[in-house]
Amino acid sequence: MYLLQSGAPSDPRPENEAAVYQFLDAHRIPFHRIDHEPVHTMEDCLAIDRALGGEICKNLFLCNAQKTVFYLLMIQETKSFKTKDVSRQLGVSRLSFGTAEDMQRILHIAPGAVSPMGLIFDSAKDIRLVIDEDIKKAEMLGCHPCVNTASIRLEMQDFFEIFLPAVGKVPAFVTIPPAE
Repeated sequence: MYLLQSGAPSDPRPENEAAVYQFLDAHRIPFHRIDHEPVHTMEDCLAIDRALGGEICKNLFLCNAQKTVFYLLMIQETKSFKTKDVSRQLGVSRLSFGTAEDMQRILHIAPGAVSPMGLIFDSAKDIRLVIDEDIKKAEMLGCHPCVNTASIRLEMQDFFEIFLPAVGKVPAFVTIPPAE
């Protein structure tokens, strides 16, 4: 059983996770949190989804073929990423997964914990945020706070109206069809 808690934890946390809570608090963005064992698949997230009261979105760290432009793609956990569909909509010849080294350098995140919360570390504005149209229809956003041993939930309105302006991001939207 997972315990849904309001706000930041009082115990010490990894630096990147603590920075997320500090950022949310500084911008007066209310959130709820669940601490859990490391999760490695979207299937692992299902029980956490139920406890959070919404879906954790799938976040993918991508780059162009030349590895000069980086993207954070947010899609519903039930959808599948098809490179050609998203590449075409963005006008990019070919997207591929970015390296763990670039992910750590830019977003301060390790594979398995990719999250829009990592955008607080993108001071050079290297990341282009891309969001599946269906994500913005949800009431809540569930994601990791830059570690895969906790998950947070915040209002989607707060994400779009407070968080994204605070990190200087204007997302591009794409349409990703339901998984076949």
